[in-house]
Formats: sequence, structure tokens, C-alpha cells
Amino acid sequence: MRSSMLRSLLRNSSDASRVTRRGFASGSAPERKVAILGAAGGIGQPLSLLMKLNPLVSHLSLFDIAGTPGVAADVSHINTRSEVVGFMGDENLGKALEGADVVIIPAGVPRKPGMTRDDLFNINAGIVKSLCAGIAKYCPNALVNMISNPVNSTVPIAAEVFKKAGTYDEKRLFGVTTLDVVRAKTFYAGKANVNVAEVNVPVIGGHAGVTILPLFSQATPQANLPHDVIVALTKRTQDGGTEVVEAKAGKGSATLSMAYAGAIFADACLKGLNGVPDVVECSFVQSTVTELPFFASKVRLGKNGVEEVLGLGSLSDFEKEGLEKLKPELKSSIEKGIQFANQN
Repeated sequence: MRSSMLRSLLRNSSDASRVTRRGFASGSAPERKVAILGAAGGIGQPLSLLMKLNPLVSHLSLFDIAGTPGVAADVSHINTRSEVVGFMGDENLGKALEGADVVIIPAGVPRKPGMTRDDLFNINAGIVKSLCAGIAKYCPNALVNMISNPVNSTVPIAAEVFKKAGTYDEKRLFGVTTLDVVRAKTFYAGKANVNVAEVNVPVIGGHAGVTILPLFSQATPQANLPHDVIVALTKRTQDGGTEVVEAKAGKGSATLSMAYAGAIFADACLKGLNGVPDVVECSFVQSTVTELPFFASKVRLGKNGVEEVLGLGSLSDFEKEGLEKLKPELKSSIEKGIQFANQN
């Protein structure tokens, strides 16, 4: 499910009996419920659309504090497999979550001009903590896909909430860093003059600024770009969110591309749950590949969530330097999340 995702979903959704390239007839795929928390927001609405198009989803549960019935009614008219139900208000969170296999969390306030991801912390951290308490209670075995920023802190917050509830499973909690991969692929393809659909670029570290480290030395197809171009591509990938915020001139942040990236990762989780072999994506997870407790790298997905956290592979000198530079900031963000969860 790469750049052809939308075409593939539209094609698959047109005939309930058609066999998809994921190995299932869309009418016979396992029953899978996906819940989206924050479904009426800027990311939530296009993400709801994309998940409605996914033939692996049989039940789509949309939740937000306001506006959800309209989004649910709108999306429900699309002639694809999944049944759609919308839930509004904190009192209905449990109904939205019950029986969910995958929970996607784009809830929170968006970035505005001049605002860093860290500025979002106090608001979004509280939202995430409340939602994760609900997950622990109503669907403790679900795969949790965290989109709410700052991901470097919200994933540790979620982990602490689940630990206190006695439901934490490190294999089932993911920070969605797929947008960094999407951007790295797009920017690399433009400079390398190759077909973007064939490009793969691992992105490691975290999901904010300098903590984002694309490994262009491992990009395929390999184009042997000059060092100054690699430096510029790395910087643009790290600043991709700011680029969109500034381009929207105070009227939004990266919502459409984030929804696309979120749909890619959720699809990978569903394929893993359904037993499709060799599903690998980058994600911010509990990890031992570095001395940090959480780190983004390639992970193999399966029926239990994370089946294997893959190593970093061979790094260029530039990437080794970037790895050491990102560690202090990422460590601080992780600790900030843990501290918030334990003090509030």
C-alpha cells in the first residue's frame, strides 16, 4: 500500500467479491473493527474516508467530542464493505472502543504558525491520557496507532497509562511516523529522478525536527546523490511539517498527507493481524536498538502487533552524526511524556 493506495482501494471497493492483492476477497476477509478517535478533525475526516475505502475494515467506529454524527453519516454513504457508526461525547467513548482491533488517535489541536510540536504538549498530552485510559478499559488488546503530536512524548504517555492499568503490551503501541517516510520518499524521488512508487527510504529516530533521521544511504533505488543534496533532503524531511504550516498561512497543518500516512500504517497493522507475511514499516515503538526506551525504526508486523524490531543497518558518517545529535532531544521528549503521565 504505497503511492497507489487510493487507486487500489477504489478498485477493490467497487466489487465486494473481488480478491484484493492482500490475499483476501474483500467480502471474506476477517472481521476487523477500526476506531478513529478525533474523527471529526482535520486529520480525522480524510482518515475516516481512507479507512472506509479499505476492504480489510468491516466496522468503522468514529469518535470525537463534537461533529461526529455528520462525519459518520457522510462517510457511511460510500458503497464499501465497512459499517460506520459515529459516537460523540466522552460518555460514549466506551461504545466507540468496544471490540476494536485497531485504534487510531489523531485527536488534539493542530500546529499553528510559529508553534512547535512541543507547544502542543500540554493540551494534547491531556487528551491522549484520557483516551488511553478508555482504551485500557474497553479494548486493552487493540493495536494503538498514535498520531497525536508530539508523538515523541504521547507514545510514552500512553505506555505509562497502560502500565498503570495493567494492560501494557509493548508490541501493541505504535507512534505513527509514516509521514516522515512518505516525505522522504517523495523528496528523494524528485532529486533522484526515479519513479516515486518504487522508492523506499527508512526513517529512524523520532517524529519532530532533528529527531527525524531519513537514511538516504539505504534508499532504493540508490541514486548516489551528492552530499550537499543529501543534507538538503534530510533538512527538508525534518522541516516538512513546518513547510506545510507556513504554506497554509495560519489556516492549518499537515492534515491530508498525515491522513494518507495514517491510513498506510493502519493498513499495515491490519495486514499483520490477518497473517499477511513480511509486513514491514517504520514506527516509533519501545525498542532496544539504541539506549533510548523508545525509538523509530523498521518493525515487522504480525498477528501480535510488533513481531520484530529490526536493526538500523549500515549508516553513513553523516547519518551516524545525525543519530548522536538526535538522542538528547529525543531522550528529553520521552522523559517529558513519562513525567507528565506520572505527575498528573
